[in-house]
Amino acid sequence: MHTFFSGVGQLARFTVLQARCCAYAVALLGGIAVSRALPELPVARYDLVLVYGLLLTWAAHRLGWESRRDTMVIVVCHVVGLLFELIKVRLGSWSYPEDAVTKIAGVPLYGGFMYAAVAGYVCRAWHLFELRFTGYRAAATAVVAAAVYVNFFTHHWLPDLRWPLAAAMVAVTAGAWVGFTVGRRRYRMPLAVSFVLIGFFLWVAENAATYVGAWSYPHQLDGWEPVALTKFGAWALLISVTFVLAERMKAATGTPRTTGG
Repeated sequence: MHTFFSGVGQLARFTVLQARCCAYAVALLGGIAVSRALPELPVARYDLVLVYGLLLTWAAHRLGWESRRDTMVIVVCHVVGLLFELIKVRLGSWSYPEDAVTKIAGVPLYGGFMYAAVAGYVCRAWHLFELRFTGYRAAATAVVAAAVYVNFFTHHWLPDLRWPLAAAMVAVTAGAWVGFTVGRRRYRMPLAVSFVLIGFFLWVAENAATYVGAWSYPHQLDGWEPVALTKFGAWALLISVTFVLAERMKAATGTPRTTGG
């Protein structure tokens, strides 16, 4: 019985920590949902969301959700994500159907905040769970993550290498473990498994985001429908890009990332 209640307590602590990690993303998604419920205003909804995202980022820094170093990681991921959006929208993968002043090549500038929210989650988890990594091959993982990012563009003209890249990611992260703290206990799991788990919850979040009109896939333009399950796999791969960016920037500033045990 003691073991049962101890397990329930640990699960509750884990859930609270995850909620704290997701605070920025939940606040961003909540703001987008509220913007859709607002009456018609003289300011475009996408423009309002951009202002809200900037204020939220400022507030997150002031509240101590992110350090200055974490804020830099988030800004870099915002820029990388915005580039991703510009290319993918031009290729017709998804769209932002509403008008806005702060819209470039069909992409509102707030689009990068989606990727910033993912980076915010990674940075918060790094601190709150006291993440440490063993057996992590930084250079090899970065190369595969870069190839993953490029493949999301090139598969429109060249063969889609998603499955070979997934196999390569499993290979380069074989033996790599992420250690994390919940309460007074340390746990660990394979790094590749953490990518899959985060990818699944990002797919769930993407369903929520498209439901409140953050963006729309072609099959959602005539009414919301669930995001294809294949996007789960896409997110499981794409999270590696965010992770590598965060890890490299933290390594450059001396943040501990690996341990011997």
